[in-house]
Amino acid sequence: MTHALVRHTRDLDTLDSLIARQEGLLVSRMSRSFELRESARETLAGGVASSWQDSVPGAIWIEYGRAQRIRDVDGNDYVDMHGGFGVGLAGHAHPAVVEALTGRARLGTHFGQPTEDLIAVSRLLRERFGLPVWRFGNSGTEATMDAVHLMRVATGRKKIIKVEGSYHGHHDSVQVSTYSADGDIGPDDAPRSVAFGPAYPSEVVELTLVVPFGDLDAVRRVLEAHQGQVAGMLIEPIMMNIGMITADEGYHAELKALLHSHGAYLTYDEVKTGLAVAPGGATELYGVTPDIVCLAKALGGGVPCGAIGATAELMELVADNTYQQVGTFNGNPLTMAAVRAVLTEVLTPAAYAHLDAMRAHMADGVTELMARYEIPGYVASAGAKGSVIFADRLRNYRDFLRYADQWGHAHWLYQINGGIFLPPWGKTEQFTLSVQHTMEDARRFVANFETLCAAVRGESR
Repeated sequence: MTHALVRHTRDLDTLDSLIARQEGLLVSRMSRSFELRESARETLAGGVASSWQDSVPGAIWIEYGRAQRIRDVDGNDYVDMHGGFGVGLAGHAHPAVVEALTGRARLGTHFGQPTEDLIAVSRLLRERFGLPVWRFGNSGTEATMDAVHLMRVATGRKKIIKVEGSYHGHHDSVQVSTYSADGDIGPDDAPRSVAFGPAYPSEVVELTLVVPFGDLDAVRRVLEAHQGQVAGMLIEPIMMNIGMITADEGYHAELKALLHSHGAYLTYDEVKTGLAVAPGGATELYGVTPDIVCLAKALGGGVPCGAIGATAELMELVADNTYQQVGTFNGNPLTMAAVRAVLTEVLTPAAYAHLDAMRAHMADGVTELMARYEIPGYVASAGAKGSVIFADRLRNYRDFLRYADQWGHAHWLYQINGGIFLPPWGKTEQFTLSVQHTMEDARRFVANFETLCAAVRGESR
């Protein structure tokens, strides 16, 4: 057995022991959360509002949030880098968002008719993302669903391409090869389309073709094998459902050209990257404008939101009702007031400079600690987002399946027990910074990480 393999095995054994101890510490501070969960089971399916909230050792129920902090129902205070799965760039109860919402609420919260903020918001998004025409919805799921529908209507084709392991919401066309480690998932370079459970009909699954992230040759093979049948491709430009994965330089430009050469469209799912990795999201970061972009999460400053922007040609199909993009709450006045405040008063150039400085401190600090303590992996980060990847290589979903869960879960436990609240899914998620975080919060994140490193190496701090 090699030295590296011996260390790896020893580290995992150590992590199992540390996880048990840290979970015990966390559980000891969760009595009220557990009580509420049990009380909720009678009338709330599974005792939670969303299956994503159901995590080990249990859902932590929140009482309130202010600025960059939250308090749970047991009275524990945390610096919130969970950010509601990426929603929280504005932080909690940002004065500009609160003022926008309360001012709008006094004027009425819903009419089912347009209000003037729609014009201002669509113009602001045009400036940031370079796509001229917009429509609004209420979630990322709705945005990606509209994008798939629009690509199909524009081409008259039924099939789409998605990346294996990517999550784009819970409508039928995209709940394919999302998390599928069991059964026949096909070879690494030609994944098989697998339904995410029995809710999704095989007839729909067969219309969604799956490729590895960052692999242009795989996309080319699929397009050639299904000549004239593919409407387009939906992709997170930075893959964020399994940590963070960036593509090689030039990939996005070549991908767009390849799809267009086959008469297919390119849609960016910027639900997580949009506004977070740059003012104009990954579209700005990579300098490649897709045919359609999908936004949600951070856009609304904490209220439900969704948006799609597209070329004038594609959006004419919406304007003339060839594709009816509809919804009772589309363009809701409360949401539009919040979005306008986020785009004009919260996510300013100074705010992005602050986010970059904090994220760089965290990424640099953790990188140095990983080298010093010989912890496997690296930090992937951009803008307000980052993820500690406990593997030497993470290029796609198959790499993700092959590395151990213990590191990510242990990291989450050491952060939450050290007062930093991260998404509770270990190696799958990222941290999200807000404009209300401070450098002291960034330093605390790094200090907690060093506590984990020292514990793994049997050192005290």
